[in-house]
Amino acid sequence: MSQQQRRMLDLVNGLHSTGVQVDIDLPQIAVVGNQSAGKSSLIESISGITLPRASGTCTRCPTECRLSYSSQPWKCVVSLRITTDRSGQPLGQSRNETFGSTIYDKKEVDDRIRRAQLAILNPDKPAKSFLNDDEPSLTEGNSLTFSKNCVSLAISGPDVADLSFVDLPGLIASVGRGGNAGDIKLVEGLVTTYIHKSNCIILLTVACETDFENQGAHQLAKQYDPEGKRTIGVLTKPDRIPAGEEQSWLKFIRNEKEPLQNNWFCVKQPASNDLKNNWTWQQARQKEDEFFTATSPWNELEAMYVRYLRTKNLVERLSQVLSDLIAKTLPGIQREIDGMIFKTRQQIGDLPNPPPANALNEVAKLVKDFDADTRRNIEGVPHKEGIIQRIRLPAEKFRRVIRKTAPPFLPYNNSGSAHSLADPEFLKQEEDGDEEVSDEDDEDESTAGLFVESVDSICVNEVHARMTESRSRELPGNFPFVVQREYIKDILLQWENPAIWLCDRVFQILAEHTKELVHHHFSTFGQGMLEQRIQLIMYEHLGNCLEAAKKKVAWLLKVEGEPFTVNNHYLADYKEKFLVYYRRARRDAKRKALSPGTRRSSPTKMTSMAMVEETRSPMNRPRSVFQSASIDEGAVDPITEALTALSRAGYPGLTQDDLPKLLGQDDMEPALEIMATVRAYFQVSYKRFVDNVPMAIDYELVRGGEEDVFQLLWSKLELDGPGAHQMCIDYAQEAAQVADRREELEKKLERLVLATRRLINS
Repeated sequence: MSQQQRRMLDLVNGLHSTGVQVDIDLPQIAVVGNQSAGKSSLIESISGITLPRASGTCTRCPTECRLSYSSQPWKCVVSLRITTDRSGQPLGQSRNETFGSTIYDKKEVDDRIRRAQLAILNPDKPAKSFLNDDEPSLTEGNSLTFSKNCVSLAISGPDVADLSFVDLPGLIASVGRGGNAGDIKLVEGLVTTYIHKSNCIILLTVACETDFENQGAHQLAKQYDPEGKRTIGVLTKPDRIPAGEEQSWLKFIRNEKEPLQNNWFCVKQPASNDLKNNWTWQQARQKEDEFFTATSPWNELEAMYVRYLRTKNLVERLSQVLSDLIAKTLPGIQREIDGMIFKTRQQIGDLPNPPPANALNEVAKLVKDFDADTRRNIEGVPHKEGIIQRIRLPAEKFRRVIRKTAPPFLPYNNSGSAHSLADPEFLKQEEDGDEEVSDEDDEDESTAGLFVESVDSICVNEVHARMTESRSRELPGNFPFVVQREYIKDILLQWENPAIWLCDRVFQILAEHTKELVHHHFSTFGQGMLEQRIQLIMYEHLGNCLEAAKKKVAWLLKVEGEPFTVNNHYLADYKEKFLVYYRRARRDAKRKALSPGTRRSSPTKMTSMAMVEETRSPMNRPRSVFQSASIDEGAVDPITEALTALSRAGYPGLTQDDLPKLLGQDDMEPALEIMATVRAYFQVSYKRFVDNVPMAIDYELVRGGEEDVFQLLWSKLELDGPGAHQMCIDYAQEAAQVADRREELEKKLERLVLATRRLINS
């Protein structure tokens, strides 16, 4: 390898040491094969070391080999890389524990590896204790049968190639007596955690002594690399091919069968007897070369396929493929890690706050913040969903419903009259600025209990009959006040339901808003016990405020039960306006009834009287004839016209002050007086009521709901009691799944940050 390639390989090895391969796909080579497929011999031939040969050896945990060329004498450092806990869950930062002193004699490696694997399989015991055992056994008394934690070998020397790979436990086809059938799936799952990643080069070992189709390692590799782009095949034990089957195995070397992008290779390792004779690594390589040179059909292969024979050619290809993969993926690794750090921090931030160091202080702070936020919302916030904005709509609906309870008086003699009565212009002018409620606003508004029963129109003759029946000792021309009071009380009876509806609707809005505020401030604290407790306290508190508001509204209804006002001018002004309004309606009805038979050639007393009536309204009457003319010189003043008509009719010398005297007395005038008085009083009382009720609700329920919230919660939660500290600690406990998730994410973040530091310092 060049210096640049060696530096990149060292960098990837350093990233592996952080444990970040749990989170990102780092380039690596994984040696995969069935048990007895010759993996151990292959590892020995690549690394130059001797592995333990006892039963069960090198099959219980991954063994990582980091090989690097060095001009210094050969050495091997054995360490334990702990990336998961006893239950197999990833740790935050992996632990790299050096296991024993540096080895300078290759003969000591197999014993050290055996002891290291024992330490991995027995995590409850101190790792150092396994360095002192006389003859450790891998087959008995272990806490774990397999582990994801690995033994790491850092080997360097003048005869060592630059290469890194991990030897995985061999796939198990079956278990013997006393074995655990679950180990078959366990090992397969362990192998899968490596080879399913797209940056894992699969070094697939296949023994030539066993039928190819019966070797499950190939099927597993093909499952995760169906196109063979990242699999390098290795045929082992070529000296044990059954007679007559040699050509079928040569098809792999020619890449004719199960073709792979990086081809199949074949290696020859020392047999058991050769190992007993203590062959050196150099002797093994020499014997391998002699085998492929002298043995048919390997020595008959075309020259272009000879490069796929022998261990040294395999090592060169592995080194080149790994180097190319690292060069291709390394630039994107930093971006991937940065992205994962950002995402992991976001995920941690999305979790509820962890239990605070001082739970009581934290609860007190949350309560204080909630109290301040409640006050701020009650004072009003400038957005559509504010509590004040949401209350305004039902208050406006309440006002409009109360306004519709105005007594439906008609100045006609019977309800079957064909005459219609338009709304007074002076009321339309007053209500031009009223807030309108759109259909869209109505969609989510509950109106149950808001509507009042419709009332039949009350004609003037009905009013006259009622006042006549009610007269007792009154002098002629006088009528009892009880008639007006009864009409007023009939109106007030319709006000109770809308007032109670407004109380309930404001309570509903306030309760929903308070629930949202409580959730906003307390939902991330603990498992929700504190939020639930405060929700109950606040709902009960608002319920008490609702009862106080309803009592105040009931008092207002009771007070309104007896007609009263000191706003005499307002009442008199409305009475005069309504009296003119009713009189004009009667006059218009009479004129309409007479108009078909009335001669239009000369003015009559009736038309003259109509003109006089026209002048009665203070709204229509000009200050003087001259002022009227000055306003519109082209218009004829109605008073002048009336006086002229009367003079022609035989009533000369009349003045403006004489005009009212000419009007005849309407028999229904007393009834019209009662109607005007009741209607005027309605305007006074209705406007007073539609202000007082929302004000009472605002004072008792809205503002009352936020008053002393801090003191209320402090008292109800007993935060000054002897058990307050422990209670708050209990409130602060987070759910087990949240705690586990937080620990998982924090460990992941720790690994990623450490990996970033490795990249920066490389």
